[in-house]
Amino acid sequence: MAAVEFAMVAPVFLAMMLGILQITLIYFAKETLETVTESAARGVLTGQVQSAGMTQAQFKAAVCASVPALFNCNGLMIDLQPATSLASINTNEPSLSFDAGGNVTNPWQFNPGASGNIMVLRVMYQWPLFTGPLGLSLANLSNGNLLIMSTAVFKNEL
Repeated sequence: MAAVEFAMVAPVFLAMMLGILQITLIYFAKETLETVTESAARGVLTGQVQSAGMTQAQFKAAVCASVPALFNCNGLMIDLQPATSLASINTNEPSLSFDAGGNVTNPWQFNPGASGNIMVLRVMYQWPLFTGPLGLSLANLSNGNLLIMSTAVFKNEL
């Protein structure tokens, strides 16, 4: 009798435990991405990026240097641009477009701005998901991944 009860409860329990584990990893990844974005924004805010004359590739490499092994640096997407006003800022998740190989084809902007500019820095990553035995999926992308994004809005000090 106990084996039958366990067989009935075990799939639900396993699905719940896998879901809890996946959600925990997602929250940890989001918090890590927030920390990385805050650090990268500080470099732009204080003028370090501008005075070093960093290119988009150099800025991404600098951001990647602070990313833990939790992320694959090639999967990071960084968009940095000035805004004309606080009211004009769009912090929504972008709509990603993919090529035939499944690679993101969006052209990301890199403009560290000048003194006094309102800046928007978005750091994005496609987080791979696994579906549990009951088909739980948190994917928000067509390729089955979850787009996690961190946004920093600040005014350049220079």
